[in-house]
Amino acid sequence: MKTKHTFQICTIISAFILTVSSVYAQNEPKPIINASLAGTIIDALTKEPISGVTVQLEAVTHQVKTDRDGKFQFVTGQKLPLTLNVSYVGYASRKVIVDTSPTIIELTPTLNALEQVLVTSRRRTEQIQDIPIPISIVRASTIDDAGAFNVARIKEVVPTVQLYSSNPRNTTLNIRGLGSTYGLTNDGIDPGVGFYLDGVFLARPAATSLDFIDVAQIEVLRGPQGTLFGKNTTSGAFNITSRQPQFTPSANFELSYGNYGYIQAKTSLTGPLIKDKLAARVSFSGTQRDGTLYNVYSDRNINDINNLGVRGQLLFTPNENLKISLAGDVTAQRPDGYGWGIAGVVENQRSEYRQFNSIIKDLGYEIPYKSAFERKVDLDTRSKADNELGGASLNVDYKIGNGTLTSTSAWRYWNWVPLNDRDYLGVPAYTISAGNSAHDQWSQEFRYSGNISEKVSGVIGVFGLWQDLKTDPVHTEEAGDALWRFQQSSASQTQWAPGLIDKVGIRTKYGIKSTSLAVFSQVDWAITDKLHVLPGIRYNYDKKLANYDRTKYIDNNIEYTAEQLAAVNSIYSNQTFDVNADAGNLSGQLSLQYKFTPNYNTYVTYSNSYKPIGINVGGLPVIDGQVATDLAEVKPESVNHVEFGVKTNPSRNSFLNLTVYQTNITDYQTQVQTPDPGVNRGYLANAEEVRVKGFELDGSIRPWKFLRLNGALAYTDGKYEKFTNAPVPLEEVGGAHAFKDISGGELPGISKWSWTLAAELTTKGNFLNLQGNYFLGTDLFYRSKFSSSPSPSQYLNIDAYALLNARVGFRATNGLSAIVWSRNLTNKDYYEQLLAAPGNFGQYAGVIGDPQTYGVTLRYNLK
Repeated sequence: MKTKHTFQICTIISAFILTVSSVYAQNEPKPIINASLAGTIIDALTKEPISGVTVQLEAVTHQVKTDRDGKFQFVTGQKLPLTLNVSYVGYASRKVIVDTSPTIIELTPTLNALEQVLVTSRRRTEQIQDIPIPISIVRASTIDDAGAFNVARIKEVVPTVQLYSSNPRNTTLNIRGLGSTYGLTNDGIDPGVGFYLDGVFLARPAATSLDFIDVAQIEVLRGPQGTLFGKNTTSGAFNITSRQPQFTPSANFELSYGNYGYIQAKTSLTGPLIKDKLAARVSFSGTQRDGTLYNVYSDRNINDINNLGVRGQLLFTPNENLKISLAGDVTAQRPDGYGWGIAGVVENQRSEYRQFNSIIKDLGYEIPYKSAFERKVDLDTRSKADNELGGASLNVDYKIGNGTLTSTSAWRYWNWVPLNDRDYLGVPAYTISAGNSAHDQWSQEFRYSGNISEKVSGVIGVFGLWQDLKTDPVHTEEAGDALWRFQQSSASQTQWAPGLIDKVGIRTKYGIKSTSLAVFSQVDWAITDKLHVLPGIRYNYDKKLANYDRTKYIDNNIEYTAEQLAAVNSIYSNQTFDVNADAGNLSGQLSLQYKFTPNYNTYVTYSNSYKPIGINVGGLPVIDGQVATDLAEVKPESVNHVEFGVKTNPSRNSFLNLTVYQTNITDYQTQVQTPDPGVNRGYLANAEEVRVKGFELDGSIRPWKFLRLNGALAYTDGKYEKFTNAPVPLEEVGGAHAFKDISGGELPGISKWSWTLAAELTTKGNFLNLQGNYFLGTDLFYRSKFSSSPSPSQYLNIDAYALLNARVGFRATNGLSAIVWSRNLTNKDYYEQLLAAPGNFGQYAGVIGDPQTYGVTLRYNLK
């Protein structure tokens, strides 16, 4: 099926590329050389020239941008006087009638000139400082210049974002420590962080690991947003906007080369197919990098990067009131990975005979490295992580009255073909973990947003999401011959012996069909110019149908005694269940916003939201000899959230924002580990009560024209208020109790303190006869220590670390730009995750952050 999906999309996109290429030159404007208009755009206050200003002749598509010195020139068939539309972010747009050439045009800066960033988070274009929502913006220039080609790099820019990934499927994307289960992913749970690309909800967490393709900006919304977005989001949303097709032909080409064999190529072409009516854009991205870990067993490097993606778009504008966008994309990863080295060994409460070091000694095995930071692994099963996502979407915007009616229809697919060595060792203990999966989703949203009256504006919408996720064809987990020694509790046990446990495993088939329907609305009522009331309401209906069938198997070529057969059969259990669950829920929020002045904006928000029922499809634990089928369903979360925020612009060249919040969750959905080898991904459970509170401070200042400083600080305190029946931590495995009251313990994955500080120096200059700006930029990211275990452990904690990134180069508005960059400049060794091995015999692995990387990027813009 995945080959068929890929072939169909690639065929469509290939035809689209040929079409764009063939008409590009034909449609490029060929001005009539009859008249010339030249001029300069300057700041009305400082009288300094402004580069990058868009200057367009009225009633035609012909437009230019000012150069580094604020100059522009038109060669046109029209005669003076001419009407120009002049616009630039941070300045009031102007319509100017020009009757002389050359001319000087002044633009007046808006009060908030530094950060007048336009966002679409509330389903309409607004200025970020006017919105009563804590939002962080990551723009295309930040992504491109910093080499941040996926979401994993964004967490170093927005400190309240946490992303953890041991492979693309097992990815946790959280905001303020909430959203997804920490650690290994269970397909039966919904994410709490919405991930949207051009208005389309992407349901699978693997989407966060793929390369950005021609992204314009990313808006990170913090806190529940269920009354604004189709899919319910209990902890926040990523709203990603790609660059749209343009009627003015342009092209961008980018090539990067770095250490570890890093090569990345990006291309984007756009232009008209039918003048003023139909435009197209096609974008390509390819990334390769050698592996950063060396597998001693196979004598090869692993954990490399091998990504390829293409996206095509059409924009049809038959009239000024109607805009239709059609987009298709496919992105694939084919890495040799992922595998992780042993980071440490804990002495648990099992007998000395069943301690990890005693076991491997008896097996005659020695770990061939002293530290995981040697970047070596020893894996006797080759790792694989083939990951492919793609789909198509149709978006229609139709202006009706004072608003816009939007329809977004989409189909998405995901195919996942992994192979993992889950014991992290060069001996055949847990040899195979292969959770092959296939996912299809269909979504439809209708939404109207705009002004209802002079005082009232808002958004109302309906949303439907249908998902079909299944094993493809089965999930397989298998043990090897060395597992006998892990199972043996004393030397006298003859039922465990070499050669008795080989190719013992389980094959699992399951499918989950999900339906999520919602009606949502939010209103902004301006009681006065300063006081706004923003009520929002949402009704959700969720239905999940699941079937789960797990069957154990053994090597029938081995002749077992009755005692040996019983022992082998005890390793894994057959499990079968069906779930048919549905529920409706009414939730909402209320915000009060008060604007003391245009530069000082305050708000307070209360919201109640929920996350739907979960289904355990990673295997159920065996408790007192019985499969815990009562854990097949996981109760929905109930979220109560309150926050207070202040957005300020102390001066025209600065902003400073503060948010204080607290979130309380009942029946928090978490994933926990167990010594049961048949549940090596962990299983879902409900913690009775969880609380997260904190504050966020972010700001920017440009004290001089050549210097800009950005910073963000986050304090996050997350704890289990009540969790009375959690599995014991790694060091307590084998004790008198299998479960423990961890009330008061800290939530995993949350650093109490995290911050980022960025500085950039710029100066005008020339490079290869091109006008532009030289720049030097640095980014420093810090996070304090955090727990890496759902049940707090004194051993599975990750120490604080800081990362320094830097870049230097030349940016040209049009033409060639060159950037030299480095990530993790100080080559800091740090862990991103610590993972207890299946069976919990004491060993745990470490997901290691990237070492120092560096390279050069050449970018060419043609307009």
